[in-house]
Amino acid sequence: MPKGPFLPDEFTPTKFSTAADKAEFGNHFQRFIESEWAQAHFTKDFYHRLSMCFGHIAHMDRPTFYETWFTCDHDRLRFLEKTLKWPCWGDPEYTFSDVERAIQQEVRKRNYLARYQLRVAESERASEMETLRHLEPKYCAPANRTDDDGTMSADLAASAPTPPVIERTPVQASLF
Repeated sequence: MPKGPFLPDEFTPTKFSTAADKAEFGNHFQRFIESEWAQAHFTKDFYHRLSMCFGHIAHMDRPTFYETWFTCDHDRLRFLEKTLKWPCWGDPEYTFSDVERAIQQEVRKRNYLARYQLRVAESERASEMETLRHLEPKYCAPANRTDDDGTMSADLAASAPTPPVIERTPVQASLF
């Protein structure tokens, strides 16, 4: 029984990989996402195959590849976007293009992109709200309060910023 949505009979074997190898890669890909991108699931064999799919290049080592794509939701979103945009070039007899297409369909079906877009948006909002809470006391002046006689209270008047005086010297130039 397969451990995922992909079965070997869905894929074309290559000279160096069986249809079962292709199905296992697709199923491992799904388990990796479902594990919340757990580093324990980012094995050497999985990295080796993934670095040759979806337009990735193998010039990075495994830890750098992991750090680039899987350590925060923003990077994971970028990874999913790249995965879904890849045109899956090649003949399935020579490449993993059939698995790439099947993975793309499964990623769309499980709505991973929208999930991570929402996570990133929520994270950015929380970060911005924290910045706002930090800066609000510094930059937001209290509403103008006046005394009974209509003048500004002394404590508010003392704290009210005064605009800087800019002296301008006229400049005269000849057009001819």
